[in-house]
Amino acid sequence: MESSKKGGIARREYRDGIELSILGFGGIVVCGMEQGGADEEVARAIGRGVNYFDVAPSYFDGEAEIKLGNALKGKREGIFLACKTERRDATGAKAELERSLERAHTDHFDLYQFHAVTSLDEVDRITSPGGAGETFLRAREEGKVRYLGASCHTVEAALALMERFPLDSILFPTNYVCFANGNFGPQVIEEARKRGIARLALKALAYTPWAEGAEKAYPKCWYRPIDDREMVREALYFTLSQPITAAIPPGDERIFRMALDLAADFKPLDEAAKASVLASAKGLVPIFRYPSPAAGTPQKEKR
Repeated sequence: MESSKKGGIARREYRDGIELSILGFGGIVVCGMEQGGADEEVARAIGRGVNYFDVAPSYFDGEAEIKLGNALKGKREGIFLACKTERRDATGAKAELERSLERAHTDHFDLYQFHAVTSLDEVDRITSPGGAGETFLRAREEGKVRYLGASCHTVEAALALMERFPLDSILFPTNYVCFANGNFGPQVIEEARKRGIARLALKALAYTPWAEGAEKAYPKCWYRPIDDREMVREALYFTLSQPITAAIPPGDERIFRMALDLAADFKPLDEAAKASVLASAKGLVPIFRYPSPAAGTPQKEKR
């Protein structure tokens, strides 16, 4: 599936000949750092071959956008920069897009996405007259965005949005526990493939929900992430062995760095190895399921 390798990280085609590093950099990674530390983290990732960066204004009340935007100053050439909006109306989406462009110190985003679409009501609002879809299409015409996408947190919303809006790509949880115990993910990948929509992956290293009252050792993760190196390898390689372009690890910098090291040695798993990873999920509670009770009602965004 890999088409090239640069700086140690393989790249795959997104679309139209554009290649992305198979590991993306999520903007939450720089949250909680001083700007100097954020600059170093971003420069290190670029030096390792990462060219795909993703951020959103909701990440820690704009901290991720501001710090990542500053860290990418002077480095924008060759970077594929993706951003998002949670606004479902045209006016709100336009205002948020303009603010995000300003924070990113850029005149365009390579990919602009509806963020965390969870309910069918949200799909209706996005695609109806006066919805955010109008802003997206107009922004592409104006050259403020190149490609249009969505991140979705339910299968139902993902399938509906792919049917009703001309998405170039979809960013969706692609996780072995959800595949094995939640019936969640394969149907979205398959539908996107049929429609020629590029696939990007979230939540590859999600393990299970935090136990009630548990101390959250990774406060930037709303779920319990995988942090054992060998388990990270298996989970990440499982996701990267699916028909996707790239995966974005959790926003904790320690786990991101581990994933970056492991991604450099990635080789696709064969069917037996994938089956073994799925079997290792026995007894684990997935963070997402299909059918989803959240598909009918709006839900607060989860990072």
